[in-house]
Amino acid sequence: MCRIAGIIDKKKGNLELESEIQSMCELLEHGGPDDEGFLVEEGLAFGHRRLALIDLSPSGHQPMFYHQGQLAITFNGEIYNYLELRSELISLGFEFSTKSDTEVILAGYQAWGTGSFAKLKGMFAFAIYDRKLGKSFLVRDPSGIKPLYFSTANESLVFASEVRAFKWLKHEENPDWKIYFLAFGHIPEPYTTFLGINMLAKGHYLSWEHQNNFFEILGFESNRANPRIMDQAVATDQVFKTLKASVKRHLLSDAPIGVFLSGGIDSSILTLLADEVQLAENDQKGVNTLSINFDEHEFSEKSYQELIISQIRGSHSDYTISKDLFSSLFPRALAAMDQPTTDGINSWFVNYFAKEKGLKAVLSGIGADELFGGYPSFRRMPKLKYLSLVPSSLLKFGSYFNKSVFKRAYYLSYKNFAGQYLFLRGIFSPPEIAAILNLPISKINLVLKSFHVNMPPHLSDQERASWMETNLYMQNQLLKDTDTMSMQHGIEVRIPFLDADLISLVSSIKDNVLYSGEQPKSLLIESFKKLLPQAIWDRPKMGFTFPFQKWLQDEKCLNHIGTESKKVNQLLSDFKAGKLHWSKAMALYVLFKDRDAA
Repeated sequence: MCRIAGIIDKKKGNLELESEIQSMCELLEHGGPDDEGFLVEEGLAFGHRRLALIDLSPSGHQPMFYHQGQLAITFNGEIYNYLELRSELISLGFEFSTKSDTEVILAGYQAWGTGSFAKLKGMFAFAIYDRKLGKSFLVRDPSGIKPLYFSTANESLVFASEVRAFKWLKHEENPDWKIYFLAFGHIPEPYTTFLGINMLAKGHYLSWEHQNNFFEILGFESNRANPRIMDQAVATDQVFKTLKASVKRHLLSDAPIGVFLSGGIDSSILTLLADEVQLAENDQKGVNTLSINFDEHEFSEKSYQELIISQIRGSHSDYTISKDLFSSLFPRALAAMDQPTTDGINSWFVNYFAKEKGLKAVLSGIGADELFGGYPSFRRMPKLKYLSLVPSSLLKFGSYFNKSVFKRAYYLSYKNFAGQYLFLRGIFSPPEIAAILNLPISKINLVLKSFHVNMPPHLSDQERASWMETNLYMQNQLLKDTDTMSMQHGIEVRIPFLDADLISLVSSIKDNVLYSGEQPKSLLIESFKKLLPQAIWDRPKMGFTFPFQKWLQDEKCLNHIGTESKKVNQLLSDFKAGKLHWSKAMALYVLFKDRDAA
């Protein structure tokens, strides 16, 4: 897990390239505190900031070279099947000088070319330079866990793990980013706050030819066709075995690793499985865990955490966040944002305490709700289908009501998937956005209605909900915010529920088995009922969130956001009076606080 950057530009000399790549990596130092490395030669510069978790020795230094220096790589991520690939490559005659997964990527590319990318199971974003072919490749994992931004302006290729690393480039501001942000609560891929700086699509690679500056972007995700599973007993058995195997792979580390235990179903399952795995390999020591709680009783899940802690043998740490502690650290959490977002503050705090505990990697339960049907959207989809048939004029009329759900009905007038998603998860409605930004409603509609959602056809209601939650909400908000905020502390977050084998398995389970029962995530619960205490799964869902509604109302910074807009000031007054959700207040603060620096 690291931070990477690179420049390919034939117009620049080595000294200029060296200065620019060092500047980029200085801005990424937080994500790679253990080491740095550079490759600078004619027309090319690769940079690397290292967070060492596998092969902590100097032999894991990057950029790494292979095949007599013909191949070079700067790599961010973890390859969980690298030991299997390493054995296969050794049988083909390849040799290794390190114990790292990085060298396996290089040997795999040497053996199979770009076909090797689909063989990798893990989270990754990397750049490979092939001197012999005169090509470079940017590659991003199929689940989009690791970010990779790029620019191809002026016959050059520039890439980095974070947008902040492009600070030295003179890019024009994206005129639509504020509209996206106020609608989604984040800036959806591939867009950023700048024109010309975009996110590489997940499961894709960018091929760059050095001689003529030609590039193309191609998909590599392999579609594993599994037999359809139609029996619940078979499904629960396979889910148990596959997730346990995933947890075992995700615990592979030469540095301290643990699990964030919230007390919910997902983190409890991961904790119990991780403890079993650790004890099997070391009978004296179970898994490290950490939990966060609050003085406000209604937000505390401590009693559920203690149920799980009583079943494991590992080391547990519990941290309480008071309002005073939150206020003292809140400015640092805000400053950690790479791109504007209304979320991610909780992730910043979790990883702040993970670092306090001395961990370098933490397992997270992200992905379980999206795969197994944990969100309300899975139950609302059938109704949404009928609501979408209502005439647009009536749907737009909802903006005159006070309730947010009626205001968001405006989005259904778009008659597309983007509108359906924004009805479910949008922050502000189009008329509200127009008033906040002082723009005509026609402009807001043009931008948001044109946002393309490439959902596959012929999906069931539950499959559509899963696709939206996975490819829009999780992809653009949860994964992006988690990566940014964790790497601010030099912490790697690993996500066993997004293991390639588990995703493939779940996609093979028939809907009437995967989403059976009245209870959300019923199949996941059935798979682990013998392991989980009943009190964990037999209770209402409680998302991990802070007492933001109370705490932010007293934050003085929200009184000074640098705008004279009557609409914005009215909204903030509503928030202070408890009439507006904290996410909307956060959006306004982030937007206008960053207005001059955007």
